[in-house]
Amino acid sequence: MTSQMTGAAELPALDVSGTPAVPFSRLVGVELRKSYDTRAGLWLLIAIGLITAAIITIFFFAADTSEHTFHNFMGATATPQGFLLPVLGILLVTSEWGQRTTLTTFSLEPSRTKVIGAKVVAALLLGLAAIVVAIAIAALATAIGGADNAWENVGLDDFGKFAILQISGILQGLAFGLIFLNSAAAIVTYFVLPIAFSILAGLWHWLNQYAAWVDLGTSQQPLYNGLAMTGHEWAQLLVSSLIWIVAPFLAGLVRVLRAEVK
Repeated sequence: MTSQMTGAAELPALDVSGTPAVPFSRLVGVELRKSYDTRAGLWLLIAIGLITAAIITIFFFAADTSEHTFHNFMGATATPQGFLLPVLGILLVTSEWGQRTTLTTFSLEPSRTKVIGAKVVAALLLGLAAIVVAIAIAALATAIGGADNAWENVGLDDFGKFAILQISGILQGLAFGLIFLNSAAAIVTYFVLPIAFSILAGLWHWLNQYAAWVDLGTSQQPLYNGLAMTGHEWAQLLVSSLIWIVAPFLAGLVRVLRAEVK
């Protein structure tokens, strides 16, 4: 009996201490694949491209030839992407929590911060891809639009402002997804809060005076007009971004780090 116990104790153990960590690039690739693996994610990506093209087409035939400028076409693409990219950011987080696949994710990669970091990079790459698609469609429409001075006053700062709008939208969606870990709750809250704030600002004069400092939508308005922004306007954009993007993201990160995975 003693010899049997001794023999059992001497059985070799599985040593995984030398196993290399999962490369971060692989985690990013997995998160990108998750964005189109589900039916909802796939159709959302398709919808972003199709609706962007549809809006440009409608504007092309509805507007006068004199309005077929690159600025106007880019402005037309900002609306559908401004609605859909945040939803994409939300689904990057909430889809696997809703489908209860987080246990598999965090078992294969125990570092939750690395997983969230991979989601952020994947969201940025998807946002940049959407920006490239929007710019390409807008440029094509401008080239065949026939407007005089269609490319007038187009500079690198215009592309930068458009990128800020779209990237901030998808990152805000990501932050709301981290806070709620539920698709429906995150999407509804994301769209209802701006409406609630507008109503409150209309009723409360003091809040309306400082709206650009505390409301991201208000502080982003100068990004649409194609004019140079002042330092004061950049400061308002920074402060409101801290309130509506950075703070929710940090709160959501803390929740994910402490959440019980089932």
